[in-house]
Amino acid sequence: MFLLGTDLNKKSFTDVARNPRAVLIGMIGQIIILPVIAFALAWTLKLPPVYFMGLVLVACCPGGSSSNVFSMLAKGDVALSVTLTAISSILTLFTIPVIMEFVARFVSEQSGVDVNLPFGKLIVQNIVLLFVPLLIGIMFRHLFPEPAAKVNKVLGKLAFPALMTLALVFFLQYTQEIKDNFAVLGVAVTILILLAMLCSSVLSRMTKSDVAVRRTIIIEVGMQNAAQAIAIASSPFIFNSGEMAIPAIIYALLMNVILLTYVGVVKVRFNKN
Repeated sequence: MFLLGTDLNKKSFTDVARNPRAVLIGMIGQIIILPVIAFALAWTLKLPPVYFMGLVLVACCPGGSSSNVFSMLAKGDVALSVTLTAISSILTLFTIPVIMEFVARFVSEQSGVDVNLPFGKLIVQNIVLLFVPLLIGIMFRHLFPEPAAKVNKVLGKLAFPALMTLALVFFLQYTQEIKDNFAVLGVAVTILILLAMLCSSVLSRMTKSDVAVRRTIIIEVGMQNAAQAIAIASSPFIFNSGEMAIPAIIYALLMNVILLTYVGVVKVRFNKN
């Protein structure tokens, strides 16, 4: 989130006025469509309560900072990608608690398992993990633009390995649980990502967005901040459940495989043209 803050400037937010339709489409895909798909999948596949919550949780999170790099590789609109990531990071401070409160009640009623969500603590943790480092990054860029640019380049190379390291730590800790549930959760996560990409593509085509914008929205909606989902699920102040983080761990692995494949296909077509 600090890295994202060092990417932001006034232009990032004036881009909302420049292309409000693209921003609206991206937010609809990110804030509404993705959680709805995750909820429907979890219900259809009859996932256990802890994985039901975990799948919807990762779908509720904002776009990951890696989406900006993927957008660049896919010849998308990088400025739009940064804007969408920033706006979704701010909006989800409030949408995550609301959606997860609804899901917790639904799961409790359907399964008979009491799922407690400390609403206030979740908001506070989101502010600490998302908004504060984002704000510090913005201030750092504003006060020290040249050092911020250098730090941005270094952190940009570290962000992806850091996410994979985090996923690996949890994978090693919950290896058996992941093996036992990888079939169903792998299918659920794969379908979630592909449907999110498909729906965002259809929506952007219906609104006649150009190719660069369409690619950016597809990537932005398809890539979630899995690290945040892992942090919320495993936090001793919120759910304190490593098992609930398993869908996010699998998501972190599969989203990169699927989106890298998408970028590869796009680059092949682009080179042919």
